[in-house]
Amino acid sequence: MKKTLILLATLALIAALLSGCTLSGIFPMLFATYTRSTDMKNEPAEVEVMDGGAYEEMYAEYDMAYEMPAMTMMSAYNGYAMGDFNTEEYAAVQENGFRLVATDPLSTFSADVDTASYCNLRRMLNDDWYAGSIPAGAVRVEEMLNYFRYDYAACGKDEKFGVTAQIADCPWNAANKLLLLGVRAADAPDAADDGSNLVFLVDVSGSMNDENKLDLAKRALTMLVDELTEKDTVSIVTYASGETIVIEGANPVNDKARLLSAIDSLYASGSTNGERGLAQAYEVAMRYLRPKGNNRVIMCSDGDLNVGMTSESDLHDYVSEKKQTGVYLSVLGFGEGNYKDTKMETLADDGNGNYYYIDSILEARKVLCEELTQTLYAVADDVKFQIEFNPAKVSAWRQIGYENRALENQDFENDEKDAGEVGAGACVTVMYELVPAGAEGTESSLKYQSSELTEAGLSDEWLTLSTRYKQPGADVSELQTNVIGDECLTDAPSGDFLFASAVAEFGMILSESEHKGTSDYDSVLALLKQAPLSDAYREEFFSLVKIAQRNAALNR
Repeated sequence: MKKTLILLATLALIAALLSGCTLSGIFPMLFATYTRSTDMKNEPAEVEVMDGGAYEEMYAEYDMAYEMPAMTMMSAYNGYAMGDFNTEEYAAVQENGFRLVATDPLSTFSADVDTASYCNLRRMLNDDWYAGSIPAGAVRVEEMLNYFRYDYAACGKDEKFGVTAQIADCPWNAANKLLLLGVRAADAPDAADDGSNLVFLVDVSGSMNDENKLDLAKRALTMLVDELTEKDTVSIVTYASGETIVIEGANPVNDKARLLSAIDSLYASGSTNGERGLAQAYEVAMRYLRPKGNNRVIMCSDGDLNVGMTSESDLHDYVSEKKQTGVYLSVLGFGEGNYKDTKMETLADDGNGNYYYIDSILEARKVLCEELTQTLYAVADDVKFQIEFNPAKVSAWRQIGYENRALENQDFENDEKDAGEVGAGACVTVMYELVPAGAEGTESSLKYQSSELTEAGLSDEWLTLSTRYKQPGADVSELQTNVIGDECLTDAPSGDFLFASAVAEFGMILSESEHKGTSDYDSVLALLKQAPLSDAYREEFFSLVKIAQRNAALNR
C-alpha cells in the first residue's frame, strides 16, 4: 500500500509541475488522487435512467469510432477542485414579466440559435455535485427550446423565413393562452459553393488538461475535418501563455493526414492569453479570406481567460470590430469547475457566430456533423424580430426567455444595431404567455389611455410578426411581415407545441420562475407523454427531467 501511495504521489507531483500548478495546490491534488484511487474500488453500479435506447446506442457507436482516452491525473484534481473551488461564471438573468398591450404592444428582440445552455444544464444534471444547486443564470430557456428539431414550415417563394404559429391553452396557467412561433431559415447557403475558410482556435492552457476539455475538443475537431471537402481550407492556431500557428491553409482532403496529426499533437500547459490567440486567428483567417465564401474562426475553450484581454467589455469591443472584416467567430465550450459562460457567450454573440457547449462526443456529432450547414453557413445577419399584439385579442403578454436578447423598439429599424446571425435551415423557437383580452385584472388604469380600437383591432388578427435581416455581407436590412390570426388558435395543439411547452416549463422550474404557475416535474412528464419523443434527443430530455425530479426529491 505504501508503494502505491508513493507512486501516486510522485505521478501527481509531476502532473502538477507540468501543468503549472502552484505548491499550495499540490496537496489537495494528492488528496484527490488518493481519494479517487480508493473510491474506484467501491464504485456503485451505474443507475439506468434512459427509457428509450436510441440515445445510448448512438452514443456507443460514436464513442467507439472516436475512442476516449483514459482519465489523467489532472482529471482527478479538477474533480476535486470543482467540488470545493468552483469558479464557474454565469450572468444574472432578470426574468421577463407581463406587459400590458394597451401601453406596451411591441416585443422586440434579436434572433438566437445558440444551444449552449441546454447542453451545460445536461452536464450539471448528470453530475451529482450539482444536484439541487444549478445556478439560475445558467438557465436560458430560449437556448433550451432551440436545441431541439421541430417540423416548422419552410419559407415560401421570395421569403427568407418560414413561419409556423399555434395558440392554445397554457399548460401551467389555465386562464391564459400560450403562443408558439417557429421561424425556419432558408436551406440553401450561397456561401457553400465557394467553400469555407476555417481557423480552429484551440485553448491549450493548463486548465484545458482534462478528458472533457482538450481531449474532447481534439475528438470533435477530428470529426469536423471528416465532414469537410476539397473546397475548404483549415488552419489551426493554439494559445496558452503565447500563441502558435500549428498548420495553416491545409486542404482537409489532400492534407487530411497532416491535419489529423496536427490535432493529435495538441497538449495543454501554461496560462491563458486569449487576446493573442484571437488576434493570431483573425490574421490567419484574413490571409485565406474568401470574399464570397464562409470565413469563420471556431474557438474551443473553457473561457477561463486570465492573461491579456479578460473582461467582457474588452472582448465585446474587440470581436465586434473584427466581425466587420467578414470573419465570424463561433465558440465551442468545454469543461467544468472553472467554466466562464459569460465570456463565451460574449465572444459568440458579438463575433456574429454561434455558441455551443460540447459535453460529449454525441454533442460534437450533432453540432459538427448533423447540423454542419446551419453551424457554418449564415443565410441572414442581424436578424431582429418585432411582434405587435392586437389589444382586441390580447390584454397582456410575457415572453418566455430571450432576456439577454431584448432590444429597444426603436432599434428594430436601426441597421447600425447589431443582432444575431441565423444559419442555413436553422430554426428559432419563440414562446409567449398571453392574457386574453377581457380577462379580469388586466385592464389599464391609466387616465389618458384611449379605448378606441383600430380597424385591425376589430379583425381576427392576434399579432403581426415583423422580421428584419441583412443578406450576408449587406449593410441594408430587408423586411418580412407575417400576420397571425384566429386560424392559429387550436384546442388540439401539435406534438411540437406540447414538447416545446414541456421544455419551457422545465426551464421555469430549474430557474425557480415566479411565473411557473402549477408547473412541477409531474406536469412536465405528463406533457412529454402526450408529445411523440421522435428522436434520441427528445428521449434524452425525458430522462433529464426524471433525473432532476429524483435530485429534487433527494434534496428536500
